[in-house]
Amino acid sequence: MQLPVVYQKAKEQVFTIWKTLHPLLTVHVGLASSAKAIIILEQCGKNKGYQEMDACGFHPEGGCCMLDGPEKIESTINMKTLWKNIAVEGIDIIFSRDAGRYICDYTYYTSLYYGNGRAAFIHVPPLSESVTADFLGKALQTIILEMLKQCGEERE
Repeated sequence: MQLPVVYQKAKEQVFTIWKTLHPLLTVHVGLASSAKAIIILEQCGKNKGYQEMDACGFHPEGGCCMLDGPEKIESTINMKTLWKNIAVEGIDIIFSRDAGRYICDYTYYTSLYYGNGRAAFIHVPPLSESVTADFLGKALQTIILEMLKQCGEERE
């Protein structure tokens, strides 16, 4: 599902995902336009600091995702472990604790909030000659399968 670059609409769609589909894990993928051949595994979402205007010229009330929410929410997926244990030939993978304060981080925090931490966020580079859609799809599949293994370990 493609989410709009609009805070409120993205929040509504994330809420709908959690309330109607009841997923084990929701994985969000966002574009890191400045990243060249780097995949970034984001560990947590932040609640405050959203001052940049969205595609409709708005930003969240008080600059935060959830007025009553915690400062940050960690994913139940251990991205650092994932980062240490996974390799995809032809692309660097890095670990991050800051997804930025725009729609990506806002969506991630919202999903972590509604999903009790059972969400993940991956920043990907723009498509290019070296990072094709096919290549990126296979890399994401490898990463997501490892995330699902972690989910299976938690359930046992």
